[in-house]
Amino acid sequence: MPQKPRADARSNRERVVVAARETFAEAGLEAPMREVARRAGVGVATLYRHFPTRAELVTTVLTDRVQACGVQMRHALDDPDPWRALSGTIVEFADRQVHDQALNEALLGSGELSAAFRDERREHSRALDVLVDRARAAGVLRDGVDVDDVRAALLAIASLRRLPPTAAARVVGRVTGLVLAGIRA
Repeated sequence: MPQKPRADARSNRERVVVAARETFAEAGLEAPMREVARRAGVGVATLYRHFPTRAELVTTVLTDRVQACGVQMRHALDDPDPWRALSGTIVEFADRQVHDQALNEALLGSGELSAAFRDERREHSRALDVLVDRARAAGVLRDGVDVDDVRAALLAIASLRRLPPTAAARVVGRVTGLVLAGIRA
């Protein structure tokens, strides 16, 4: 029977995860591991004892966030109001662009990390297809707007995430409002 980790080891691991979540959200997934360790109040060796590779730490940190995105998409699919479901999804997406660089990289990027969440990306993509189809069928989308237009708008919003933090929130919010006004019938 495997031995349960000591309380201090569990505490150190949890502090590393919390610090990594904050660091990656602010600085992206390439933030130095020594910065994660510093924020956690542990040595770099302790960090690597719990997470031998960056990929293991990143996957641990992002799994709950990616799952939360899936929950949000399922709630949107359950919403009987097609406009509220679609527009709420777009607003949530825009908010994540401003506040969570790591999640953006995991879901929008390419490479090993993005591949780790491939199934979730597909699920989110299918949900967006349904949300757009429902909104179009309900007549709440401007004539001619389709899922590719909505995806292009989301990519435009996502491209703004690289702005300085003080400008990002304002600009992303403004562009999101323009996107919503532009796709609504």
